[in-house]
Amino acid sequence: MSTRILPFLLCVLTFVAGCSAEIPSTAQSRGRAAPQVDHGLPPEAIETLALIRRGGPFPYRKDGTVFHNREKHLPQQPRGFYREYTVPTPGADTRGARRIVAGGRPPDVFYYTADHYRSFRRIPDSVR
Repeated sequence: MSTRILPFLLCVLTFVAGCSAEIPSTAQSRGRAAPQVDHGLPPEAIETLALIRRGGPFPYRKDGTVFHNREKHLPQQPRGFYREYTVPTPGADTRGARRIVAGGRPPDVFYYTADHYRSFRRIPDSVR
């Protein structure tokens, strides 16, 4: 009797293990790798980019105001080219230090700063 139960138990265990496995995405189930997004931006920055694309409404009064680029960390452009937008910081009582600076009317270039304009990195087109 034990020789009949062992294959049955192995079959049940295999089935149970297969059921608890992660379900592949549609792309994976069709033999393609699921796209991986590694843009290094916080989720709040992605939300702010979406607000910029929609034209608002923005949660902070200063959002959309001219960024003057006084420190010249960004490429030189005419006054009014750059506009700044707040990237909310969870748990912060103020606007915090994170911003997106968008250039152009309509915006076609975007920069992210996590340290209140001390450094910037361009946001790739694939993220926008």
